[in-house]
Amino acid sequence: MANVLVTGGAGYIGSHACKALKSAGFTPVTFDNLCTGWKDAVKFGPFEQGDLLDRARLDGVFAKYSPVAVMHFAALSQVGESMQKPGKYWHNNVTGSLNLIEATIAAGVKQFVFSSTCATYGDQDNVVLDENSLQHPINAYGASKRAIEDMLKDFQASDGLEHVIFRYFNVAGADPDAEVGEFHQPETHLIPLILDAIDEKRDALTIFGTDYDTPDGTCIRDYVHVCDLVDAHVLGVKWLQSNKGSRIFNLGTGSGFSVRDVVNQAHHVTNKPVPIVEGDRRPGDCTKLVSGSTRAEQELGWTPTRSNMKQMILDAWRWHNAEKYSE
Repeated sequence: MANVLVTGGAGYIGSHACKALKSAGFTPVTFDNLCTGWKDAVKFGPFEQGDLLDRARLDGVFAKYSPVAVMHFAALSQVGESMQKPGKYWHNNVTGSLNLIEATIAAGVKQFVFSSTCATYGDQDNVVLDENSLQHPINAYGASKRAIEDMLKDFQASDGLEHVIFRYFNVAGADPDAEVGEFHQPETHLIPLILDAIDEKRDALTIFGTDYDTPDGTCIRDYVHVCDLVDAHVLGVKWLQSNKGSRIFNLGTGSGFSVRDVVNQAHHVTNKPVPIVEGDRRPGDCTKLVSGSTRAEQELGWTPTRSNMKQMILDAWRWHNAEKYSE
């Protein structure tokens, strides 16, 4: 089976991508420094511990496995932290990605799938966000991802590095088999925070900002199930293998849910109350981010099957109640 190098393969999305790659007939090779990932999440192929800032380590992994493609998830991704420590994000995300891209080219690999983000669009209320929308990131996380997108375009022009860029919206849910799931320390994502509050693993869920210009005053986001998301990434590898050229795809459902919408759905799914407290807005948070694109459906043939809020919370709740990774 052909090898695919998966950076960040021990993390939330990366581990699900490894399972999807294995199911599609590839061998996922996880490259992760375990800064935010978990060794226990590496279940579907070989593991190589290393840091993207270590070029020699990268070169050794490329030489050992001769991957046909790279799937790049590894990044720091906390918006609030990126506002407070922008240098950390520029150094880790951008310099690390530059190392990876140059190592990819040096190894003769010409197919690269990149995990980008809707945060590159910034705060554009009442704008239908598609792949041609202007990019105005308002935090260092989104800005670092946009910079990597620009790098990929430059290296395509100079070295023929074909790439698929996925800009995705809020990722949620978990593997229906509960083999892998969402587990961060500290936890920052809405649905696991809600489930922790329901399960009394934290005192309450804090809603950051209740005065946004939305129907209930809380932020609105477009949520996509992690399994649907990684299916698109596998389709992205196949797209490149078919020599269809570089392409950018939004991954979202076109439906927006406010924070209170998600809280109410979690209460309905679990039949348990969600203790909440209201807090101030966080710097760098946008009011509304919802995809208006159908390009992935029309061109990739991507059909999300689990990306409704009830299913995402059900799968996350199943994982929440299963055995977690070793601490």
